[in-house]
Amino acid sequence: MLVLVAVLGAAALVALAVGPVAIAPAELWRVLAGGADPVTRAIVLDVRAPRVALAVLVGASLGLSGGVLQGALRNPLAEPYLLGVSGGAAVGAVVVVSMGGTDPSLLALAAFGGGLAAVVVVIWVARASGFQADARVLLMAGVVVGAFANAVIMVLLAGAPAEAARGALWWMMGSLGAAEWRDVARLGLVLALAGPLLLHWARDLDALALGHDAAAALGVSPERAGRQLYLVASLLAAGTVAAAGLVGFVGLLVPHVARALAGARHRAILAVSSIAGATLVVGADLAARTVRAPSELPLGAVTAVIGVPFFLSLLRRMR
Repeated sequence: MLVLVAVLGAAALVALAVGPVAIAPAELWRVLAGGADPVTRAIVLDVRAPRVALAVLVGASLGLSGGVLQGALRNPLAEPYLLGVSGGAAVGAVVVVSMGGTDPSLLALAAFGGGLAAVVVVIWVARASGFQADARVLLMAGVVVGAFANAVIMVLLAGAPAEAARGALWWMMGSLGAAEWRDVARLGLVLALAGPLLLHWARDLDALALGHDAAAALGVSPERAGRQLYLVASLLAAGTVAAAGLVGFVGLLVPHVARALAGARHRAILAVSSIAGATLVVGADLAARTVRAPSELPLGAVTAVIGVPFFLSLLRRMR
Protein backbone atom coordinates (compact mmCIF):
# COMPACT_ATOMS: atom_id res chain seq x y z
CA MET A 1 0.00 0.00 0.00
CA LEU A 2 2.82 2.38 0.85
CA VAL A 3 4.52 1.70 -2.47
CA LEU A 4 1.26 2.26 -4.35
CA VAL A 5 0.59 5.53 -2.54
CA ALA A 6 4.15 6.69 -3.29
CA VAL A 7 3.73 5.85 -6.99
CA LEU A 8 0.41 7.73 -7.06
CA GLY A 9 2.01 10.78 -5.42
CA ALA A 10 4.88 10.73 -7.90
CA ALA A 11 2.48 10.44 -10.85
CA ALA A 12 0.41 13.36 -9.55
CA LEU A 13 3.49 15.56 -9.17
CA VAL A 14 4.64 14.74 -12.71
CA ALA A 15 1.15 15.54 -14.03
CA LEU A 16 1.27 18.92 -12.25
CA ALA A 17 4.67 19.76 -13.72
CA VAL A 18 4.32 18.52 -17.30
CA GLY A 19 2.29 20.35 -19.93
CA PRO A 20 2.48 23.05 -22.62
CA VAL A 21 4.25 25.18 -20.00
CA ALA A 22 6.81 23.01 -18.24
CA ILE A 23 7.30 23.77 -14.55
CA ALA A 24 10.60 22.94 -12.88
CA PRO A 25 10.49 20.87 -9.67
CA ALA A 26 11.77 23.78 -7.56
CA GLU A 27 9.12 26.12 -8.97
CA LEU A 28 6.41 23.48 -8.40
CA TRP A 29 7.53 23.16 -4.79
CA ARG A 30 7.27 26.93 -4.35
CA VAL A 31 3.73 26.86 -5.72
CA LEU A 32 2.72 24.07 -3.34
CA ALA A 33 4.34 25.95 -0.47
CA GLY A 34 2.29 29.07 -1.25
CA GLY A 35 4.85 31.06 -3.23
CA ALA A 36 5.88 31.49 -6.90
CA ASP A 37 4.58 34.08 -9.38
CA PRO A 38 0.83 34.49 -10.04
CA VAL A 39 0.96 33.02 -13.56
CA THR A 40 2.65 29.81 -12.45
CA ARG A 41 0.29 29.53 -9.50
CA ALA A 42 -2.70 29.91 -11.80
CA ILE A 43 -1.41 27.21 -14.16
CA VAL A 44 -0.81 24.73 -11.35
CA LEU A 45 -3.67 25.45 -8.95
CA ASP A 46 -6.45 26.54 -11.32
CA VAL A 47 -5.78 24.44 -14.43
CA ARG A 48 -3.76 21.33 -13.62
CA ALA A 49 -4.56 20.66 -9.96
CA PRO A 50 -8.34 20.18 -10.42
CA ARG A 51 -7.65 17.95 -13.42
CA VAL A 52 -5.23 15.76 -11.47
CA ALA A 53 -7.55 15.65 -8.45
CA LEU A 54 -10.50 14.63 -10.63
CA ALA A 55 -8.35 11.97 -12.31
CA VAL A 56 -7.52 10.54 -8.88
CA LEU A 57 -11.19 10.43 -7.88
CA VAL A 58 -12.34 8.96 -11.22
CA GLY A 59 -9.70 6.23 -11.10
CA ALA A 60 -10.36 5.40 -7.45
CA SER A 61 -14.12 5.26 -8.02
CA LEU A 62 -13.87 3.06 -11.12
CA GLY A 63 -11.36 0.72 -9.48
CA LEU A 64 -13.54 0.39 -6.38
CA SER A 65 -16.70 -0.12 -8.43
CA GLY A 66 -15.09 -2.73 -10.66
CA GLY A 67 -13.70 -4.66 -7.70
CA VAL A 68 -17.12 -4.77 -6.04
CA LEU A 69 -18.99 -5.79 -9.19
CA GLN A 70 -16.52 -8.56 -10.02
CA GLY A 71 -16.76 -9.89 -6.48
CA ALA A 72 -20.54 -9.60 -6.16
CA LEU A 73 -21.23 -11.19 -9.56
CA ARG A 74 -18.34 -13.69 -9.27
CA ASN A 75 -17.36 -12.81 -12.82
CA PRO A 76 -13.85 -11.55 -13.69
CA LEU A 77 -15.23 -9.77 -16.77
CA ALA A 78 -17.79 -7.66 -14.87
CA GLU A 79 -17.37 -3.89 -14.87
CA PRO A 80 -19.70 -0.85 -15.01
CA TYR A 81 -19.52 -0.58 -18.81
CA LEU A 82 -20.65 -4.17 -19.32
CA LEU A 83 -23.53 -3.78 -16.89
CA GLY A 84 -25.35 -0.89 -18.53
CA VAL A 85 -24.59 1.67 -15.81
CA SER A 86 -22.29 3.83 -17.87
CA GLY A 87 -24.58 3.57 -20.89
CA GLY A 88 -27.53 4.83 -18.85
CA ALA A 89 -25.47 7.72 -17.49
CA ALA A 90 -24.36 8.58 -21.01
CA VAL A 91 -27.99 8.68 -22.22
CA GLY A 92 -28.87 11.19 -19.51
CA ALA A 93 -26.03 13.51 -20.44
CA VAL A 94 -26.52 13.16 -24.21
CA VAL A 95 -30.21 14.08 -23.82
CA VAL A 96 -29.16 17.37 -22.23
CA VAL A 97 -26.42 18.04 -24.81
CA SER A 98 -28.71 17.27 -27.76
CA MET A 99 -31.18 19.83 -26.38
CA GLY A 100 -28.45 22.47 -26.30
CA GLY A 101 -27.72 22.29 -22.58
CA THR A 102 -24.15 23.16 -21.58
CA ASP A 103 -24.35 23.77 -17.84
CA PRO A 104 -21.91 21.33 -16.15
CA SER A 105 -24.15 20.91 -13.09
CA LEU A 106 -27.14 20.02 -15.28
CA LEU A 107 -25.03 17.54 -17.27
CA ALA A 108 -23.79 15.90 -14.08
CA LEU A 109 -27.31 15.65 -12.67
CA ALA A 110 -28.69 14.19 -15.90
CA ALA A 111 -25.87 11.63 -16.15
CA PHE A 112 -26.34 10.60 -12.55
CA GLY A 113 -30.09 10.24 -13.11
CA GLY A 114 -29.52 8.16 -16.23
CA GLY A 115 -27.16 5.83 -14.36
CA LEU A 116 -29.68 5.41 -11.56
CA ALA A 117 -32.42 4.63 -14.09
CA ALA A 118 -30.20 1.99 -15.73
CA VAL A 119 -29.55 0.34 -12.35
CA VAL A 120 -33.28 0.22 -11.61
CA VAL A 121 -34.06 -1.26 -15.04
CA VAL A 122 -31.34 -3.93 -14.75
CA ILE A 123 -32.58 -5.01 -11.32
CA TRP A 124 -36.19 -4.99 -12.59
CA VAL A 125 -35.29 -7.14 -15.61
CA ALA A 126 -33.42 -9.61 -13.41
CA ARG A 127 -36.34 -9.75 -10.96
CA ALA A 128 -38.88 -10.24 -13.78
CA SER A 129 -36.87 -13.24 -15.01
CA GLY A 130 -37.33 -14.91 -11.63
CA PHE A 131 -33.58 -15.41 -11.18
CA GLN A 132 -32.51 -12.16 -9.54
CA ALA A 133 -29.97 -13.92 -7.33
CA ASP A 134 -28.28 -15.46 -10.38
CA ALA A 135 -25.23 -13.35 -11.24
CA ARG A 136 -25.36 -14.51 -14.85
CA VAL A 137 -28.89 -13.15 -15.31
CA LEU A 138 -27.90 -9.81 -13.78
CA LEU A 139 -24.91 -9.59 -16.11
CA MET A 140 -27.03 -10.43 -19.18
CA ALA A 141 -29.62 -7.85 -18.12
CA GLY A 142 -26.85 -5.24 -17.86
CA VAL A 143 -25.53 -6.07 -21.32
CA VAL A 144 -29.04 -5.73 -22.81
CA VAL A 145 -29.66 -2.39 -21.06
CA GLY A 146 -26.25 -1.13 -22.21
CA ALA A 147 -27.00 -2.08 -25.82
CA PHE A 148 -30.36 -0.32 -25.63
CA ALA A 149 -28.68 2.79 -24.17
CA ASN A 150 -26.21 2.87 -27.07
CA ALA A 151 -29.10 2.67 -29.54
CA VAL A 152 -30.88 5.57 -27.80
CA ILE A 153 -27.68 7.65 -27.95
CA MET A 154 -27.33 7.04 -31.70
CA VAL A 155 -30.96 8.11 -32.28
CA LEU A 156 -30.45 11.28 -30.23
CA LEU A 157 -27.24 12.23 -32.04
CA ALA A 158 -28.75 11.56 -35.46
CA GLY A 159 -31.20 14.41 -34.99
CA ALA A 160 -28.99 16.77 -32.98
CA PRO A 161 -27.30 19.90 -34.40
CA ALA A 162 -23.77 19.32 -35.65
CA GLU A 163 -22.15 21.32 -32.83
CA ALA A 164 -24.16 19.52 -30.13
CA ALA A 165 -23.41 16.12 -31.69
CA ARG A 166 -19.68 16.94 -31.76
CA GLY A 167 -19.73 17.95 -28.10
CA ALA A 168 -21.67 14.84 -27.10
CA LEU A 169 -19.28 12.59 -29.02
CA TRP A 170 -16.24 14.11 -27.31
CA TRP A 171 -17.94 13.71 -23.93
CA MET A 172 -18.74 10.05 -24.68
CA MET A 173 -15.06 9.39 -25.36
CA GLY A 174 -14.13 10.65 -21.88
CA SER A 175 -12.14 13.75 -21.02
CA LEU A 176 -10.87 15.66 -18.01
CA GLY A 177 -10.11 18.78 -20.03
CA ALA A 178 -12.95 20.79 -18.48
CA ALA A 179 -12.26 19.71 -14.89
CA GLU A 180 -13.10 22.27 -12.21
CA TRP A 181 -13.01 22.20 -8.45
CA ARG A 182 -16.80 21.87 -8.29
CA ASP A 183 -16.53 18.61 -10.28
CA VAL A 184 -13.93 17.41 -7.80
CA ALA A 185 -16.22 18.32 -4.90
CA ARG A 186 -19.22 16.50 -6.39
CA LEU A 187 -17.40 13.26 -7.16
CA GLY A 188 -15.46 13.49 -3.90
CA LEU A 189 -18.74 13.60 -1.98
CA VAL A 190 -20.06 10.53 -3.83
CA LEU A 191 -16.84 8.62 -3.16
CA ALA A 192 -16.78 9.70 0.50
CA LEU A 193 -20.29 8.28 0.95
CA ALA A 194 -20.00 5.11 -1.14
CA GLY A 195 -16.38 4.13 -0.45
CA PRO A 196 -16.61 3.46 3.32
CA LEU A 197 -19.94 1.69 2.80
CA LEU A 198 -18.46 -0.70 0.24
CA LEU A 199 -15.42 -1.37 2.44
CA HIS A 200 -17.79 -2.09 5.33
CA TRP A 201 -19.56 -4.69 3.17
CA ALA A 202 -16.28 -6.37 2.16
CA ARG A 203 -17.08 -9.34 4.46
CA ASP A 204 -20.29 -9.93 2.50
CA LEU A 205 -18.22 -9.94 -0.69
CA ASP A 206 -15.91 -12.57 0.82
CA ALA A 207 -18.96 -14.71 1.60
CA LEU A 208 -20.52 -14.21 -1.85
CA ALA A 209 -17.26 -15.30 -3.46
CA LEU A 210 -17.82 -18.76 -1.93
CA GLY A 211 -21.17 -19.16 -3.70
CA HIS A 212 -24.79 -18.51 -2.75
CA ASP A 213 -25.23 -21.64 -0.64
CA ALA A 214 -22.04 -21.04 1.33
CA ALA A 215 -22.91 -17.37 1.83
CA ALA A 216 -26.37 -18.27 3.13
CA ALA A 217 -24.83 -20.82 5.50
CA LEU A 218 -22.58 -18.05 6.85
CA GLY A 219 -25.60 -15.85 7.59
CA VAL A 220 -25.39 -13.59 4.51
CA SER A 221 -28.47 -13.14 2.34
CA PRO A 222 -27.07 -13.50 -1.21
CA GLU A 223 -29.94 -11.63 -2.85
CA ARG A 224 -29.99 -8.71 -0.41
CA ALA A 225 -26.20 -8.36 -0.20
CA GLY A 226 -25.77 -8.63 -3.96
CA ARG A 227 -28.46 -6.04 -4.60
CA GLN A 228 -26.95 -3.56 -2.11
CA LEU A 229 -23.44 -3.96 -3.46
CA TYR A 230 -24.57 -3.73 -7.07
CA LEU A 231 -26.63 -0.61 -6.42
CA VAL A 232 -23.95 1.36 -4.53
CA ALA A 233 -21.13 0.33 -6.89
CA SER A 234 -23.25 1.26 -9.91
CA LEU A 235 -24.10 4.69 -8.51
CA LEU A 236 -20.40 5.27 -7.85
CA ALA A 237 -19.66 4.44 -11.49
CA ALA A 238 -22.46 6.75 -12.62
CA GLY A 239 -20.81 9.54 -10.64
CA THR A 240 -17.60 9.09 -12.64
CA VAL A 241 -19.51 9.28 -15.93
CA ALA A 242 -21.17 12.48 -14.75
CA ALA A 243 -17.75 13.96 -13.93
CA ALA A 244 -15.59 12.81 -16.85
CA GLY A 245 -17.68 10.99 -19.44
CA LEU A 246 -17.07 7.40 -20.49
CA VAL A 247 -13.70 6.08 -19.32
CA GLY A 248 -13.65 2.37 -20.00
CA PHE A 249 -11.66 -0.67 -18.91
CA VAL A 250 -10.34 0.81 -15.64
CA GLY A 251 -12.93 -1.11 -13.62
CA LEU A 252 -12.02 -4.29 -15.51
CA LEU A 253 -8.24 -4.10 -15.39
CA VAL A 254 -7.46 -2.72 -11.94
CA PRO A 255 -9.20 -5.36 -9.75
CA HIS A 256 -7.16 -8.11 -11.40
CA VAL A 257 -3.97 -6.26 -10.57
CA ALA A 258 -5.26 -5.76 -7.01
CA ARG A 259 -6.00 -9.47 -6.56
CA ALA A 260 -2.50 -10.33 -7.75
CA LEU A 261 -1.03 -7.93 -5.16
CA ALA A 262 -3.44 -8.25 -2.23
CA GLY A 263 -4.76 -11.82 -2.28
CA ALA A 264 -8.38 -12.91 -1.99
CA ARG A 265 -9.74 -10.75 0.86
CA HIS A 266 -11.99 -8.10 -0.63
CA ARG A 267 -11.25 -5.34 1.85
CA ALA A 268 -7.62 -5.38 0.72
CA ILE A 269 -8.63 -5.83 -2.92
CA LEU A 270 -10.91 -2.78 -2.82
CA ALA A 271 -8.32 -0.60 -1.08
CA VAL A 272 -5.61 -1.53 -3.59
CA SER A 273 -8.05 -1.18 -6.51
CA SER A 274 -8.87 2.39 -5.55
CA ILE A 275 -5.21 3.45 -5.35
CA ALA A 276 -4.15 1.55 -8.47
CA GLY A 277 -7.13 2.92 -10.40
CA ALA A 278 -6.26 6.47 -9.38
CA THR A 279 -2.66 5.96 -10.54
CA LEU A 280 -3.78 4.48 -13.86
CA VAL A 281 -6.15 7.34 -14.70
CA VAL A 282 -3.62 10.02 -13.68
CA GLY A 283 -1.04 8.41 -15.97
CA ALA A 284 -3.53 7.90 -18.80
CA ASP A 285 -4.67 11.52 -18.62
CA LEU A 286 -1.06 12.70 -18.66
CA ALA A 287 -0.49 10.64 -21.81
CA ALA A 288 -3.74 11.94 -23.35
CA ARG A 289 -2.61 15.57 -23.12
CA THR A 290 1.09 15.14 -23.95
CA VAL A 291 1.39 12.40 -26.61
CA ARG A 292 0.03 14.66 -29.38
CA ALA A 293 0.49 18.06 -27.76
CA PRO A 294 -0.89 20.64 -28.26
CA SER A 295 -3.79 18.40 -29.37
CA GLU A 296 -5.45 16.24 -26.75
CA LEU A 297 -6.49 12.61 -27.06
CA PRO A 298 -9.74 11.33 -25.52
CA LEU A 299 -9.05 9.80 -22.13
CA GLY A 300 -11.37 6.88 -22.89
CA ALA A 301 -9.34 6.06 -26.00
CA VAL A 302 -6.10 5.92 -23.99
CA THR A 303 -7.57 3.62 -21.34
CA ALA A 304 -9.03 1.44 -24.10
CA VAL A 305 -5.59 1.10 -25.74
CA ILE A 306 -4.33 -0.16 -22.38
CA GLY A 307 -7.38 -2.25 -21.50
CA VAL A 308 -8.26 -4.07 -24.72
CA PRO A 309 -5.03 -6.15 -24.90
CA PHE A 310 -5.48 -6.98 -21.21
CA PHE A 311 -9.10 -8.03 -21.84
CA LEU A 312 -8.04 -10.32 -24.72
CA SER A 313 -5.26 -11.89 -22.65
CA LEU A 314 -7.75 -12.42 -19.81
CA LEU A 315 -10.14 -14.22 -22.17
CA ARG A 316 -7.26 -16.40 -23.35
CA ARG A 317 -6.31 -17.35 -19.77
CA MET A 318 -9.96 -18.11 -18.93
CA ARG A 319 -10.13 -20.56 -21.83
